[in-house]
Amino acid sequence: MKRARVAYAGAVHDAVPHRDGLQLADGRVLAEEAVVWLPPVAPLGTILALGLNYADHVKELAKELTTGAKDEPLVFLKGPNTLIGHRGQTRRPRGASFMHYECELAVVIGRTAKNVRRADAMAHVGGYTVANDYAIRDYLENYYRPNLRVKNRDGCTALGPWLVDATDVPDPGALELTTHVNGELVQRGNTRDLVTGIAELIEYLSSFMTLSPGDIILTGTPEGVKDVQPGDEVVCAIEGLGRLVNTIVADDAFGR
Repeated sequence: MKRARVAYAGAVHDAVPHRDGLQLADGRVLAEEAVVWLPPVAPLGTILALGLNYADHVKELAKELTTGAKDEPLVFLKGPNTLIGHRGQTRRPRGASFMHYECELAVVIGRTAKNVRRADAMAHVGGYTVANDYAIRDYLENYYRPNLRVKNRDGCTALGPWLVDATDVPDPGALELTTHVNGELVQRGNTRDLVTGIAELIEYLSSFMTLSPGDIILTGTPEGVKDVQPGDEVVCAIEGLGRLVNTIVADDAFGR
């Protein structure tokens, strides 16, 4: 089942797909453009994001990385202020020289996980959605340790449009990801190429912290990142999960 959360007529509604757009829980059918799309996960828990989790992306950024073995997943936290929904706008700050999209599979925890073995990890997944976690390379530190200015900017992470039940995704380890900018294909990858897979991530994270329902794991992005500019429409899609549309805007749109 696919579910969304949208704002319409002064209220927040649950919604499901409809051939004419989407259908609210009260039965009303609306065009996709008629509502404000919200992140589909509620209540929202901790947001954990992976860096350098596709080998081709590591190679793509090789000149920026400090040499040395990567003995554990590179994980960082993101605040709830970072999230916006489908068809939202993300600000490119004035003076930035390189800002790029990151199409990612987002794993939503459905059951509390603590000290979970890898063999049992997938039973703790509630669903999946699409994420686009923007980065501004100007602000990155030397060893690609994403600092606050890169990964905790207001509205820097689009999420949605749908939350898809885990039972409807038979093999999350073999999903194609694509990104189009203004209709041009710029990024393509597959979750089979994750350096650290979903079950292994849940085992690792739950070994030192409790994962709770509503927690989100952003699993990383493949190669193909390019600079985006105000006015660009970025569409991140994942097989079986949907198309996440996002627009880049300049500082002026936010009164800055």
